[in-house]
Amino acid sequence: MIATAYEDFQAWKTEPLTVSPTYSVVVPAYNEAIRILPTIGAIAAHMSSLGEPWELIVADDGSKDETVALLSDLHLANLVVLIAEKNGGKGSAVRRGVAAARGAYILIADADQSTPIEQFSTLLRAITHGHFDISIGSRAASGAQVSSKGLLRRTLSFGLHVMVKVLFGLGIHDTQCGFKLFTQEAARDLFARQIIDGFSFDLEVLYLASRHGYKIAEIPVEWIDAPGSTVDAAKVAVQFVVDLVGIRVNDFRGVYQTHRPLPASVTAVVAPS
Repeated sequence: MIATAYEDFQAWKTEPLTVSPTYSVVVPAYNEAIRILPTIGAIAAHMSSLGEPWELIVADDGSKDETVALLSDLHLANLVVLIAEKNGGKGSAVRRGVAAARGAYILIADADQSTPIEQFSTLLRAITHGHFDISIGSRAASGAQVSSKGLLRRTLSFGLHVMVKVLFGLGIHDTQCGFKLFTQEAARDLFARQIIDGFSFDLEVLYLASRHGYKIAEIPVEWIDAPGSTVDAAKVAVQFVVDLVGIRVNDFRGVYQTHRPLPASVTAVVAPS
């Protein structure tokens, strides 16, 4: 079995897909030169072992470090790197990634691997066996294993969860975990409605999913507060509160009834085989 997994990885590494992928993994990245290579290695090793065709899409968000250069130097046949001219926000990067994804199932995973890629199969089972459209990793659902989450993050998470429950009535304990799996149909519909380009896009997409009748499974996952994060938790929390109001206003105005075309033209570095 080990030999087969290695052979599958070698094939994924060197042979461009000739069929549509079953899985697409979308990783938004901004200045991730220190962490991106171990993340790519972990994702490639695990996903290749599943025995299905898959692709990896890194949606760079205007990184100023060596993130894009490092990815291009890997020469992975089924890795696509999407390049943004400037930093547009995590929501913008994910939307571009979804637009490029061809898989029947589209996973969004953070570049820091706070949720290990090995959790993918748990989310997948919720969709394939539980008939859900979306399954989301949760740090707050019963059975989740959370390590090294600081007091500030815990406090902010609790406060924001209360606000989400009161203002939106969503029966979701953790909207912001960066590990989410969508069917292609759900992803393309929801991200064409998405407006927020910052970190609050997660809440916006799940709110829209609830409003449009998509079935959402919240799955407890392992999560580690990875060191070296460039995210200012307090600043993000303030913007989150502002976006809460914005989402309700947009919904009241009927903004979400219209699809915005997903980005059709992207600059991509496709590693040679």
